[in-house]
Amino acid sequence: MSSPPSFSSLPIDIVLEILARVPKRFHPTVSCVSKNFRRLLRSPEIHKIRSLLRKDSLFICFVGKTGAQWFTLRRAENNNPTTEKNRFVSIDLAFPSQTEQEPCVVAIGPEIFFICGSFNPSSAMWILDSRTGTFRQGPSSRADRLCRSVGVVGNKVYVIGIYRDADEMHVESFDVKTLTSELAPVPEDQGWWWSSAPTVSWNRKVCALRVSGNARCYDPIDGSCESLGLATKDKWLWRTGACVMNNVLYVYYARFGLMWYDYEMRLWRVVSGLSHLKKVRSVAMAEYYGKLAFLWEDEEVGVSGEMKEVWCRMIALERKEEGVDGMAEASQLLGSVLRGYRFHHCLSVSD
Repeated sequence: MSSPPSFSSLPIDIVLEILARVPKRFHPTVSCVSKNFRRLLRSPEIHKIRSLLRKDSLFICFVGKTGAQWFTLRRAENNNPTTEKNRFVSIDLAFPSQTEQEPCVVAIGPEIFFICGSFNPSSAMWILDSRTGTFRQGPSSRADRLCRSVGVVGNKVYVIGIYRDADEMHVESFDVKTLTSELAPVPEDQGWWWSSAPTVSWNRKVCALRVSGNARCYDPIDGSCESLGLATKDKWLWRTGACVMNNVLYVYYARFGLMWYDYEMRLWRVVSGLSHLKKVRSVAMAEYYGKLAFLWEDEEVGVSGEMKEVWCRMIALERKEEGVDGMAEASQLLGSVLRGYRFHHCLSVSD
């Protein structure tokens, strides 16, 4: 009796079509199946298929003294996908909580999760459907808390925070499929997580990155933490943008440029081919149609008075044996914002 055909025996075109439909948050798990799967998930062919299957957009938030201002970045419709420009549009995001100015935010598919409690303890969560622009209330946490970091691993949103009147960390996970929550192991180095920091989800871990260049990755399985610090005596590297693509962590440092973390070597390396990339201090990054959307603020040219310009370059990244190569497209002026505002969130969502 012959054995049933295996997945690897399928034609490569069919394999690519199947893998292209796997949500990005499951790529780290699929990459562990085999080296071939890992290679295919990073291939240009699969990005081309994904770009035809879905519509990507970026939700970009600037914050200032008077509150938050949101924009979307989307491809212009009815144009050739290889040549069309991106539209940077201000949107009126009517966040339901009037008392929460800067909630912790994370995106899964077409939905954006707003976890309240950045400054004042709260148990509230709101979920935005980016397709309709409508909010719905999510499940409340077990008690009012201060949110310090938030990340996504698989189908779960992990919130690292501090319960009201408590002096210890707690971690609560919310399953977006079953709509249930439970407690998770607390980080082993609780003191480091006491202050808030921007986070990304990488290698099935929640990674918090401070402006100074220090980083910690929390494993929700056992609470263990791993340091990803840059080997330098400079305590103020001014890290701004951070992004994960194909399970590779990319960070932009004003001093060194765009870097990636080589997990096998346990060190940071500079992305090659981008020496001409302008050195800037305020950067936001996110995946956009298989490329890295590199956004920056420019206060020195163009707009005068109370406004500053927002620029963008799309960067194609290719992982090779010797490192990661980058190829940047031409810069595009997106628009302008008030000088008193700064990048706060840059979220990649897809239909």
